[in-house]
Amino acid sequence: MSSEISTVSSHPDDQYGPLPSGWEARIDSGGRRYYVNHNNRTTQWNHPNAPARQSTQVVPQRPPQPTPSQVASRTLVDDVLESNNAGLSTSHNPASLASNTNGLPPGWEQRFTPTGRPYYVDHTSRTTTWIRPPGSAPDTGSTSGNQLGPLPAGWEMRLTSTGRVYFVDHNTKTTTWDDPRLPSSLDQNVPQYKRDFRRKLIYFRSQPAMRTQAGNCQIRVRRNHLFEDSYAEIMRQPPSELKKRLMIKFDGEDGLDYGGVSREFFFLLSHEMFNPFYCLFEYSAHDNYTLQINPASGVNPEHLNYFRFIGRVTGLAIFHRRFLDAYFIISFYKMVLKKKVTLSDLESVDAELYRGLKWMLENDITDVLDETFSTTEERFGEMFTIDLCPKGSEIPVTEENKADYVNAVVHYRIQKRVKEQFDAFMAGFNELAPQDLVMVFDERELELLIGGMSEIDVDDWNKFTDYRGYEVNDTVIQWFWKIVRSWPPEKKSRLLQFATGTSRIPVNGFKDLQGSDGPRRFTIEKSGDPSQLPKSHTCFNRIDLPPYTSMEMMEQKLTLAVEETMGFGQE
Repeated sequence: MSSEISTVSSHPDDQYGPLPSGWEARIDSGGRRYYVNHNNRTTQWNHPNAPARQSTQVVPQRPPQPTPSQVASRTLVDDVLESNNAGLSTSHNPASLASNTNGLPPGWEQRFTPTGRPYYVDHTSRTTTWIRPPGSAPDTGSTSGNQLGPLPAGWEMRLTSTGRVYFVDHNTKTTTWDDPRLPSSLDQNVPQYKRDFRRKLIYFRSQPAMRTQAGNCQIRVRRNHLFEDSYAEIMRQPPSELKKRLMIKFDGEDGLDYGGVSREFFFLLSHEMFNPFYCLFEYSAHDNYTLQINPASGVNPEHLNYFRFIGRVTGLAIFHRRFLDAYFIISFYKMVLKKKVTLSDLESVDAELYRGLKWMLENDITDVLDETFSTTEERFGEMFTIDLCPKGSEIPVTEENKADYVNAVVHYRIQKRVKEQFDAFMAGFNELAPQDLVMVFDERELELLIGGMSEIDVDDWNKFTDYRGYEVNDTVIQWFWKIVRSWPPEKKSRLLQFATGTSRIPVNGFKDLQGSDGPRRFTIEKSGDPSQLPKSHTCFNRIDLPPYTSMEMMEQKLTLAVEETMGFGQE
């Protein structure tokens, strides 16, 4: 929006007399006059002395400023208040438009969010959308968005300075984290994060591609040959057949499947599919209950067919609203959602390599390290050197290019060396769970969508918790456990994700909780100022909990931390 002050004296609004103190008239880039109220930092189309009337025009404005008493409870919105120009701008920029048409119809422009996600600007109607407009040339270089369609009239999508999407309703002059295109007939008293997940789930399951087709799909298996029989049954049928109502039949057992048998089927099959005995998956570097793709799976000559089968079973479980008894490392979910993996994701793949690369980034390596753009790995007892880029073994790592080296190692260790297996998995997965629909979730929500929520025993959690700086009878600790007990299961799972990196609990409970360096009990450490949010160290299963002065303050801060798990407060 232009900041030029209007000097036109013949405007119709001049009949209302001079502007009140603290007001200013301006002209936007489309030649329209609007009014700035510097007293409360708002804008409007109508002259402040004009009679009040209902306006259907879009009013350019900032998100509402919080009062001092709201600052503590709205820490997450602070970025919004300073990001008037950080969102999905719809101001016309001829130079940008000329260079970003990318095969789009006249008047359209492709732009990218700070996280690299493409969106589209219609300069004719001054609106934005995730969906590539009709009549565009095919775009093979960008990933599909949420496919939620255009925003309602009077709405605008923006981004905070940290890249989180929020929405401005110019009709009511309010802002919200909720996407207005998602279903809203839900209990508005539930926590924000839970309302978001519920709304996404309702939208996801309501889409035509996720609706059960007419008829039945018969799957007959033997319990003592569950993996082989399931592979044969599920891979022989086209995806359209698998979208019919599942009728699971265990050989030699009477009874009809009204849901219970299929739930047992997916539970037992997930134990078979992810059994390290098959060499398809292995446990993470963190623990023995979260899974990652085994890069040496090629020892099984049929491994790519099996990965496609496992992907199809995972999509099948999602389609039929069943859960798998399996939890993956967080980078796996990020890869499913086509998100960029980072150094922190490497810790669950190779904890020692993670620590070495982290040290490299934090220290001057001049004349200290003698590395090249290559890496070594062991394959069945033999060491191999892999170039991370063309002639990488001839390119030395220096203080100047070490960040590029770290990124290359992370990409190779997490993605490139298991690319064939992952692509096969996704080929099967997307046959039942379309990519554009799954993208509505974040990686934490995808974990809950696939694996469901573990039943968390707070007594067991409390029993096997260590304290640093606190004693078990301290008031702050008593508040903490009282808050956790009062929370619903989903919020408990979110807290566990925040603290440990996954909502998965070991089979034998919290006493077997693992860290990056072996058994590591859940720990609460006295650290930080009461004005700060709790911080988690997922590699050590530890929460840094400031000495809050009231239980209400603690619950407020914990809730903010849990709701923004992926935004801050995690190491």
